[in-house]
Amino acid sequence: MTIQEAKRIRIAEYLQTLGYTPVKKQGNSLWYKSPLREETEASFKVNTELNQWYDFGIGKGGNIIALASELYRSDNVPYLLERIAKQTPHLHIASHTPFSFGRQSVSEPMYRHLQVTELSSPALLSYLQERGINTELAKRVCRELRFENKGKPYFAIGFPNMAGGYEVRNRYFKGCVAPKDITYIRQKGEQPTTCYLFEGFMDYLSFLTIRVRKNLQYPRLTMQDYIILNSVSNLAKAEGILADYSQIGCFLDNDTAGRTACEHLRARFGKRISDKSIHYSEYKDLNDYLCGKPLSQSAEPMKQERQVQSARRMMQPPKKRGLKM
Repeated sequence: MTIQEAKRIRIAEYLQTLGYTPVKKQGNSLWYKSPLREETEASFKVNTELNQWYDFGIGKGGNIIALASELYRSDNVPYLLERIAKQTPHLHIASHTPFSFGRQSVSEPMYRHLQVTELSSPALLSYLQERGINTELAKRVCRELRFENKGKPYFAIGFPNMAGGYEVRNRYFKGCVAPKDITYIRQKGEQPTTCYLFEGFMDYLSFLTIRVRKNLQYPRLTMQDYIILNSVSNLAKAEGILADYSQIGCFLDNDTAGRTACEHLRARFGKRISDKSIHYSEYKDLNDYLCGKPLSQSAEPMKQERQVQSARRMMQPPKKRGLKM
């Protein structure tokens, strides 16, 4: 994706893919509760004609790249273009065609006739197995979503957040049922002094899978609470909760956004922060570690070799690489 291609993406639709919908419409302006900070009144404006945004709370605005820079806390343009491209493969370029804002939201709802059931689809469970995930653990925290998009039926894994929305995944699709928010998982009884922080729920499920494999006789899953950001752009929403813990373990991605987020937390919480990503430093994230896919591995290995490796990983525990859980 080039800079010009990114600038032609509708910011309102980009926000929709992230789980943010407008609170009101005034002329050519859509008003949101800011995706960059916590607020009760909408003060984040998108001008649909100019395709520009402005956050009155922080006094910043601009195009979609400027927005991504604030969301992912990075000034690395190639990295920001990559994040935008991954989030918006299905979006249309901007035009002067006005958005409808009546019975529907800014654009056609992505999830129509949404049904939430127990996770049981063989296809979805197979997808989790391909990612190395223990499906019994996944069934405890995930749901199965069935919905229609543009008249076609779909089904996917749904991971609930604190605001009643869902992170949505299947083999071919990644999205969110609004509202977008973090997921906070607390243990029953006395509150632990430790909280583990994950960027996405696949990494959280990977952690649980590794922990159970290493402690088959006694799965020690109740030693700490958990926060899943569901996007590093939600970091500010987690900081108030994290302040109550004396130890914070960060299982974030080994990329610019993950490192920047960890540095930000260390600046605020000091020695309470423990960067757990050093234990899988040769891997992009914890799920790649679980699946044995280091950063040095070719991005597109031969299909047959990938299938063989996947089958072997499902039959064997991960190699000993010194990751302490």
